[in-house]
Amino acid sequence: MLHSAKTRHRHREVGRLQVHYRESGVPSSTAVVLLHGAPSSSYSFREVLPTLGEHAYVVAPDIPGFGFSDAPTVEDYEYTYEHLSRVIEALLDDLGVTQYVLFVTDYSTPVGYFMATRHSEQVLGLVVQNGNAHEAGLGQVWDSARRYWAEPTEENRAALPDWLTFEGTRDTYLAGVPDEVAKLHPPESWHLDWQRLSRPGNTEVYFQFFYDFRTHVARFAEIADYHAEHQPPCMVLWGRHDPAFDIAEVLAYHHALTTFEAHIYDAGHFLLETHAAEVADLLVTFTRDAFDRAGVRS
Repeated sequence: MLHSAKTRHRHREVGRLQVHYRESGVPSSTAVVLLHGAPSSSYSFREVLPTLGEHAYVVAPDIPGFGFSDAPTVEDYEYTYEHLSRVIEALLDDLGVTQYVLFVTDYSTPVGYFMATRHSEQVLGLVVQNGNAHEAGLGQVWDSARRYWAEPTEENRAALPDWLTFEGTRDTYLAGVPDEVAKLHPPESWHLDWQRLSRPGNTEVYFQFFYDFRTHVARFAEIADYHAEHQPPCMVLWGRHDPAFDIAEVLAYHHALTTFEAHIYDAGHFLLETHAAEVADLLVTFTRDAFDRAGVRS
């Protein structure tokens, strides 16, 4: 392996925040940007980074509130996806990255779509892994969330699933997953997530991410317009046992985009925990194709 492909762990000050990020590959203005889901961090990409770094510059930040980035309290910081998307953009600007393939999943999907709709010319390709941007992917499991978003009362909050616990964190990885897949999951992943989530004030930070997801749902029509007008090359990766995002989401992307491929795995919500090697190879090919289409080099 090239030394430059090995993962490096760094911090940069972005505004008033210290943002932790992992990177691999030779620094370049053209990159692959990997945005993680909740309640995880850039740790999710630990097995993907070195393989992808052999072929491109890769940046995987910890979104503020997650991982080793700063996590101010909700009283001191406005946790909205739009706000956080500007933090990621500022980090990329500081790193000199001007064009990129964008990987989103779960709660980073709203962050990424704010970036893509604001600066479509910068996004050379879009990879979506168990992330939602259509009504089709939001099944009945979201009914209590919709009630709370429409009327955020204490009664409606109490009716929400109790996921901000150690058991809820573990279930994000294992819920709905058959035994043959569950035994592939390293348990340190949810233990590390819970260690971060259980810091004083952090469960309320994560709840703010959940509450702001309503603004992402409200943008589905705008995102559909972005797909229709700009037609970003897109690859959807899906763990079919995900209890939160319905597999119908994959077909919604299929109907919207002309340059499209999908790969569905016998896996759960955190696909990279069990299928990192397969995904890494796909990301290499997709990235090289996206760069070739745009006529750029990494």
